[in-house]
Amino acid sequence: MPHDATLEAFCAFFNNLDKDCTKSLYDVYTQDVVFTDPLHRIEGIQALEAYFAGMHENVRDCRFDYHDTRQDGDTAFVTWTMHFAHPRLNGGHRISVEGCTRLEFAEDGRVRRHRDYFDAGAMLYEHVPLLGRAVRWLKRRASR
Repeated sequence: MPHDATLEAFCAFFNNLDKDCTKSLYDVYTQDVVFTDPLHRIEGIQALEAYFAGMHENVRDCRFDYHDTRQDGDTAFVTWTMHFAHPRLNGGHRISVEGCTRLEFAEDGRVRRHRDYFDAGAMLYEHVPLLGRAVRWLKRRASR
């Protein structure tokens, strides 16, 4: 059964994740991990390794500020703000996105299920030329 130190180690791992340290995923995730976010569903540690390697190929300066953490048995929740810069988004300037992660741990303390919740528009679509303008317009219309 994982404990708070396992959750702290998970958060620290994500603040050190880059294209050169994806092999550490094998210490954090089980072989049959399922990773889901608003844009992807990835099954298996090798597919997750490829995803993170590709994601970090162009991302610069990605870090997380963690806010609240809750753990009950083998399930944990973490709220966070991710700060990152990508040369093809927002003119290469920093983007900040708030989100939440739900984790399920295996008996050995590694993560077997990882689900991220965040606004994909705020992370990606709003920062793409032309498309961003349309997404922001739609959000304003929907909030009326």
